Amino acid sequence: MAIAPGTVIDGKYEVLKLIGRGGMSFVYLAMDLRLNKQWAVKEVRKTASGENNEMVINSLVAEANLMKRLDHPAFPRIVDIIDTGQTLLVVMDYVEGESLDKILKERHRIPQDLVAEWARQLCDALGYLHKQDPPIIYRDMKPANVMLKPSGNLEVIDFGIAREYKEKNLADTWILGTKGYAPPEQRGSRQTDARSDIYALGMTMHHLLTGADPRADDYEYQPIRKYDQKLSDGLERIIKKCTQLDPDNRYQSCDELQYALDHIEEEEETHRKKQKGKLLAFLVFAILAAASLVVGFTGRYMAAYENSRDYDLKINISSSTPYETKVETYLEAIDLFGTDSRAYIKLLEAYSDNNLFGDTQSNQFTGKFNTYKDDFDPTGDDYLDLSYKAGVTYFYLYSGGDDTFRTRVLKACPYFEAVARSGRTDYEYYDISRSYYIIGEFYTRFVVDSTSVKEPALEDYEELLSSLEDCIENAEDYDYDDAAYIKLTMYEEVANLLNSHRKGFASVGVDEDRVLGLLETIRGKAGELNVTQERSISLQDEVMEACGGYVSNIRRAYTNTEERNG
Repeated sequence: MAIAPGTVIDGKYEVLKLIGRGGMSFVYLAMDLRLNKQWAVKEVRKTASGENNEMVINSLVAEANLMKRLDHPAFPRIVDIIDTGQTLLVVMDYVEGESLDKILKERHRIPQDLVAEWARQLCDALGYLHKQDPPIIYRDMKPANVMLKPSGNLEVIDFGIAREYKEKNLADTWILGTKGYAPPEQRGSRQTDARSDIYALGMTMHHLLTGADPRADDYEYQPIRKYDQKLSDGLERIIKKCTQLDPDNRYQSCDELQYALDHIEEEEETHRKKQKGKLLAFLVFAILAAASLVVGFTGRYMAAYENSRDYDLKINISSSTPYETKVETYLEAIDLFGTDSRAYIKLLEAYSDNNLFGDTQSNQFTGKFNTYKDDFDPTGDDYLDLSYKAGVTYFYLYSGGDDTFRTRVLKACPYFEAVARSGRTDYEYYDISRSYYIIGEFYTRFVVDSTSVKEPALEDYEELLSSLEDCIENAEDYDYDDAAYIKLTMYEEVANLLNSHRKGFASVGVDEDRVLGLLETIRGKAGELNVTQERSISLQDEVMEACGGYVSNIRRAYTNTEERNG
């Protein structure tokens, strides 16, 4: 029988509800009474007899011990192990989201660009396991064991049959894994290794792309383009190589597979034909110019080729690379090609992923960007993408200076201005960039210079409110690791702004209902956020309480203005 909701485990974890079950195990959502944080608790009972139960118990113990050693964003953390004698309970991160198999049931097939991106994430996660000492072989890669989090990132769950690679073993001890996804060697013919996980990842990609369950026929399947001719033949070749029956014919490491996934276009038949055409044109040109230019041209060409190859390697380093190394590598890439926006964006993402963007990071970024800024096309997509990304990073994450919302707005404003003044109304983020820019202009004119005698006019306030409405709505799309806290910070600052300018709103005739409506929107969105971290919970309470008080303040300001005006 499952543990009843309300039961407190080990004096610390209150069971909220049952969220999953297997043949001999249960998984609960529980609240940590000390930290006010939710965890998942996996329970396996020891009371049943038989070899299968013993195997599950041993597997769970092995799973817990393996996971305690891991430090990678794609794997949940183990925080506690409780052995009651009758049951074994493992307390771990609660992963919000949906498993890929559930998503596949709803959509039937997943778009290939999304599958390729998921495959890159999973390849990075498996590669991290394989680089442990000794290597860890996951052995159960399939859609049901991968969760898609609200941020868009994936998390791998269920380490019940993972094992350490033992160099002298000829074969695995048990025949485990899921039929259709598991390679032949996992059925006892030889020991599994990193290439076994590569096979299962290939079958996972095949299932996601085609919707055809590979469990129907072991080791037999049709190429993905038999299901849809529009699918990439480059991706088809990658999957084919992943799923070769002989491990020696597969990719030999996740690094090899990662490279192939990052260069799918190079696998395309049409791409290779184009490359042959370019090569032929180059050879003709080289022959014609050989008399006087061949040495100099070849030298320049090879240097450019080497720089280009080096640049691609630097911006495509593994996501598990340490933060400091990432930053250093992206800065080096910028020095190779200062007008390629990709390295700048990778650098900003590294700051964001590490929740660190203060004066040091800002100086690193602007030092490089200002050096090459004038060489960009100010209306090109690359420059606009980079400007928008930089603006958003400053607006939401900058923690330098006096660490206020005003400072973040002013730091972000020039980047949004670059988009707003580009004239590219067809650009995807043009409208929202213009909204951010209007907020920055408002702070520049009316908030920063507190001694200014000029007061905002009705049209200034109405333009500000429209921009604030756009930004609050747009914040729903952000998926930073600490997105809830970042949103709450913005909600708090916008609510403070509305309260601070309540007399100005009333004096120039801004519609009271519009101001209160925006405040109510903030309060509603703040209340809807599912927060678990202590600082987010505290800030959520502060925002909700402040909004309630600000409603009274704003109404009183409008009443007083009406009374003064008779």
